[in-house]
Amino acid sequence: MASNILFLPFRRTNAVSMSAAIKQYISTKYDQHPDMFKKDLDTIDHIRTNAVNTLEAHVSGIQKLTLYAAQLVWIGGKFPIDIGVDFAWYPALGFNTQRPESQNNLRFELANILYNLAALYTQLAISLNRSTSDGLRAACNYFCQAAGVIAHLKDTVIPDLRTTPPEDMDTMTLESIQQLLLAQAQECFWSKAVKDGLKDGLIAKLAAKVCDFYDQAADYGTKSDTISTEWIHHMTAKHHHFAAAAQYRASRDCLDKQRYGEEVARLRDSLVCVNEALKESRWINKIVLGDLQGLKARVTEDLKRAEKDNDIIYLVPVPPKSELKTLDRAGMATARIPQEVSDPYSAFGDRGAFGQPLFARLVPYAVHVAVSIYDERKERLVNTTIIDELEGLTQKLRDLLQSLNLPGSLQALEKPLGLPPSLNAHAEEIRQQDGLHKLRRSMHEISKLKTNDAAMYQEGVGLLKTEAEDDDKTRMKHGTDRWNRHPSKEAGKHLYAKIDEIDGYLKSAASSDDLVKNKLKECEGAIDLLGSSPRELESYIPNSKRATLTPAVEQAVDGLRSVLSDVTKLEHRRKKKIQEVREKVKYDDINSAILAETARFERDYPMQKIEPAQFENLFDDRLERYDGDKGMVSEENEFQSQLTSRIKEANAAFTTARRGDSSTKEREQALQRLENAYFKYKEIVSNLNTGRKFYNDLANIVTRFTDDCRTFAYRRRVEAGQMETDLSTALSNLNLNIQDQKERHTLRSHNAPQQQLPPPQQQPPPSQKPPPVAEPLAAPTPKRAPQPEPGIWNPTQGIKFGGPPPSAITQQGQQVNGNAHHPAYPNANPRGGGQWDVSRGVRFG
Repeated sequence: MASNILFLPFRRTNAVSMSAAIKQYISTKYDQHPDMFKKDLDTIDHIRTNAVNTLEAHVSGIQKLTLYAAQLVWIGGKFPIDIGVDFAWYPALGFNTQRPESQNNLRFELANILYNLAALYTQLAISLNRSTSDGLRAACNYFCQAAGVIAHLKDTVIPDLRTTPPEDMDTMTLESIQQLLLAQAQECFWSKAVKDGLKDGLIAKLAAKVCDFYDQAADYGTKSDTISTEWIHHMTAKHHHFAAAAQYRASRDCLDKQRYGEEVARLRDSLVCVNEALKESRWINKIVLGDLQGLKARVTEDLKRAEKDNDIIYLVPVPPKSELKTLDRAGMATARIPQEVSDPYSAFGDRGAFGQPLFARLVPYAVHVAVSIYDERKERLVNTTIIDELEGLTQKLRDLLQSLNLPGSLQALEKPLGLPPSLNAHAEEIRQQDGLHKLRRSMHEISKLKTNDAAMYQEGVGLLKTEAEDDDKTRMKHGTDRWNRHPSKEAGKHLYAKIDEIDGYLKSAASSDDLVKNKLKECEGAIDLLGSSPRELESYIPNSKRATLTPAVEQAVDGLRSVLSDVTKLEHRRKKKIQEVREKVKYDDINSAILAETARFERDYPMQKIEPAQFENLFDDRLERYDGDKGMVSEENEFQSQLTSRIKEANAAFTTARRGDSSTKEREQALQRLENAYFKYKEIVSNLNTGRKFYNDLANIVTRFTDDCRTFAYRRRVEAGQMETDLSTALSNLNLNIQDQKERHTLRSHNAPQQQLPPPQQQPPPSQKPPPVAEPLAAPTPKRAPQPEPGIWNPTQGIKFGGPPPSAITQQGQQVNGNAHHPAYPNANPRGGGQWDVSRGVRFG
């Protein structure tokens, strides 16, 4: 239906199941069972279906759209935005309205729902009977709410989208739409002021503000790639129209105040403005054109009368335009965001309009993130500052003993025959663990894990590489102008960044694997020997003669044995402390504390979104429980320093007492080699366990990476296929599209400097010569289909009967558009009726 105002068309989508994705996410990421939320899962699909099928102007759609939008905001605090649902939406503006854009993004879904809410408000506004004051007031309110929703979308939702916004939701497009909606709201208020018979001075201020809004809307529209040229022509015509209407009403105010010269000047400027608007007549609808023609007729008539009266009666000098005072503005239209949109949490609750929010019993996603942050921070603290420090101290002690050939030299002296008890215990431990075979099996298993991770990683890389090659070939085929989507590395920059990250993990792990292999290679024979039978072990260790121990040697042996006993006790104590710390970490569950803190946040700040950063103080307080363990590390370090000095003194005394005695040298070396092999075995086992855990964790990372690559490549392939289809379809309209782009460029260059009503500013002093007034710029003239010559019938036009086309009629039978809506032009009503008058006959064309 033709109208003198515009409305936003709805965006359309396809049916998807959110419940399936949410159920899958709950089952894999949360400790709660998804069956606990069966009712909520059914409800989310139901309210989405109601919201996306709201495609007609009815007030019931407001509740459906705002309810779903509020639930999307709420569950955004429970789940990540990439929940696992591909939301496909068709653009409402621009040239690609038949190609959907899909994103796995809850914020993208919210943006589209809010856009449709704004579209619903606009369509409700134009469906009203705007021939009454109540209808105009309601329409103004709807347009203000639509502008508020667009402002909220532009300022709050789109910046938090985390992805590239759709073409028709870029900043320039949304700014243009917002200003257009405010212009139409102000226009409704202006129409009501005219209908209510308010003073001409106030009506002029209202019209001047309408002019400003339309001017800004057209300016932003020319900078947008999706606002159509028809809309830009409409907004430009409206801008000039209300500039003319403002000057016309100001002239009537001047007449009332007996400023006859200024009245003539403002009527002349009004006529210039309306003529500028009529230059857009080829591209605006008949309702807008009728308004302009009615205004021109009224202005022309009043100008003739005013000039005649002033020339004959008043003889007041007519000031030039530059000396006219700039009209004040009276802005009555503001972007009002509905509370259900700006503060959706206020509508939840037993007494709220939306009832209880969905998944309220589900622990917020931010809480799970906070728990994982604390666990990671706790593990890092304990491992780096406690366990690693203790193990490092123990390793330093072992290196010292190895450098001093201990305890091999003491064992060879005390037990010249057979196996020492400590070495026998070490050998038995390795035999029970299957020693060298266990190490080889572990290395083989880790190698398989590494191979699988690398293969999965290469699969993802291959998918990206193939997609990029296909995109480059297609871009070369069609050219960068037509194939204007982002290159692969820009569209998937997070995936390409992941390539280098995972590659770094694999290279670092390969370096660590080589170190472990070298360790095993150096002591492989000794470990194999420790795992052999006692008979083979005894045959390897040479026996020595029982040495005669002098009192000095006995004293040195006793001292060294005492010190080595302290070393053994120290190692057992540290092993026990490390185990205790690990148990402490294992049972340090912060869930209950975070849930209690979350409940406090929700109670004290019900409208504030829960974020992991809010638990930092709780983390710091909780980690203080490990301060005592960190202090224990300092005590161990101090004790080891003293023990190290005692070991060196005792070994020096032992060496001095046995100077010149080489009877046990070969046995010392054999025992020490086996002792060193045992500790190296334990070190390799620890390294292999760490490597296995690393590759298992890496498997999750590369699997997710490959899945993301597969999804990315599929979406890009679907998008490319759709683009190629669109390109082949659009070849026949290529010339029209090129002409449209040229026209948009012309509009940008013409609209930028063109201002009919500049913003209020101080007038120049009378002595200062006013600047020359530039001639109005001609409106751009894009090519359109040729119009038939009047009087010649064209078969494609059919037959129409005398009289102008009938104005639009509401369901109540009342006229809602055309000049009849504008009491500002009482003498410009259209000729009556579209009924055929027999006396007029039949005319063609």
